[in-house]
Amino acid sequence: MLKEFNDTGLCVFGRHYMVDTSEKLEQIIHLVEKGKYFTINRPRQFGKTTTLSLLAKRLSLMNDYVVLNISFEGTGDAIFSGEPEFSPAFLRLIARSEMFTNPDIADYFEKQSLHVRNFENLSLFISRYMLHVKKKVVLMIDEVDKSSDNQIFLNFLGMLRNKYSRQNEGKDYTFHCVILAGVHDIKTLKLKIRSDEEKKYNSPWNIAIDFNVDLSFAPTEIETMLKEYSDDKQIRPDIPSIAEKLHYYTSGYPYLVSKLCKFIDEHITPARNNHNWYMSDVDAAFNMIVRENYTTTLFDSLIKNLENNRELYNNVFNIVINGKRIPFNITVPIINLGYLYGILRHSQEGCQIHNRIFEQRIYNYMMTKLQTSEADPILALQPEYYTEDGLNVEIILLKFQIFMKEHHSHRDDKFLEREGRLLFLSFLRPIINGKGFDFKEPNVADERRMDIVITFHNQRYVLELKRWYGPKAHQEGLAQLSDYLDLYALKQGYLLIYDFNKNKEYKQEQIIFRDKQIFAVWV
Repeated sequence: MLKEFNDTGLCVFGRHYMVDTSEKLEQIIHLVEKGKYFTINRPRQFGKTTTLSLLAKRLSLMNDYVVLNISFEGTGDAIFSGEPEFSPAFLRLIARSEMFTNPDIADYFEKQSLHVRNFENLSLFISRYMLHVKKKVVLMIDEVDKSSDNQIFLNFLGMLRNKYSRQNEGKDYTFHCVILAGVHDIKTLKLKIRSDEEKKYNSPWNIAIDFNVDLSFAPTEIETMLKEYSDDKQIRPDIPSIAEKLHYYTSGYPYLVSKLCKFIDEHITPARNNHNWYMSDVDAAFNMIVRENYTTTLFDSLIKNLENNRELYNNVFNIVINGKRIPFNITVPIINLGYLYGILRHSQEGCQIHNRIFEQRIYNYMMTKLQTSEADPILALQPEYYTEDGLNVEIILLKFQIFMKEHHSHRDDKFLEREGRLLFLSFLRPIINGKGFDFKEPNVADERRMDIVITFHNQRYVLELKRWYGPKAHQEGLAQLSDYLDLYALKQGYLLIYDFNKNKEYKQEQIIFRDKQIFAVWV
């Protein structure tokens, strides 16, 4: 069977090119061996199901373990209507999951489900089964979010918590280890269920330890997948550099890594009839995945999560569009929610969009919403905006300066101080739409900020937006822009300066700073 990069569901060894995650599995096995209970709460398509599958296979090879691996995916709501429905259904789920690998266990659980009608019966069955099997039984439950709209699942967890505590006192027998997997942790599940009057943090799962294993792919881990692919295809790409570039765009988000690789393998290299991979292929794959006419269930979920929570949307808008810095504090509910959904992550500068693909997709979506709901400030696209191999950024900035001069009044100053960056982005976007992409760089290698990077016809342009604070601050801004240009090996940069002084002058300058040519425009 020909291998492929997988972008749907479970990754299967032998069928899909996979990252070597053995070090992560060893960390999780260590928790299992210590008898810990924990929740693997990670965003959608972050490798949770694949991790559970690999873990189950590893543990099954150890003679002293029995692994029961179930999922609430596709179960419907009926089993959560009460104890008489949930208790036997829980055993039937185990029976079905073991049907082909452990038919004896499947048959036993199916028969016992006929005699279990409530949590008391279920608790007694679990105790007796542990005595009978005389092994360490590990229970894995995937897709626990499917149970998030009911109380019965929390009651079930409360029963397991009670049995765990009693076992530690020598008064009961229960699962050696319980692993739950889903987007939410149990605390946020409970916040969705409980009324405001109830104590929100009295969790039925307070026996669980924090799960701190990083499931994102590091560049060295991505290299293992690329090496497997390269050996299979008999090509010799620069694996370390390509792995770093894949990580640069994805921040190691497993689905996005595989998706970019799939684009390169199935679309980019066949088009040129050369199967070797190059650094530019990763850029091309990024360009494909951020196109507005391309969508996946992950991107649909990303936008849905933003639209379903206005406070989260506004916070992300301020980060992506307005460039505001928001401190990252995981105890703040709205930041925690953005983190759980995989939208936000921590950086030295505070809240940051998890990866560059998400940021560009969110930026495209929010800008389109703005432009469809409000008048577009640009009246017509001018041919002088373009050159044979890219953009004429100087003309774009000068046209923006004219637009600002014609429409500005001092009454607008407060608005411009707040929304000047957004106004320029709105002006810029129709110019590059469909021909290239602009990318608001949230950070660079040393976590310093940069405003806008435009990629257009394989050319890159770096623009810095500043407010005028006088000659000294201007020199500091030039130095900062020069450093940014060094990181991109560029000698030409652009500076857009908002000046709110009453006697300001609309002007432009060609500035030679160090070894750089910087074109500056004042508005």
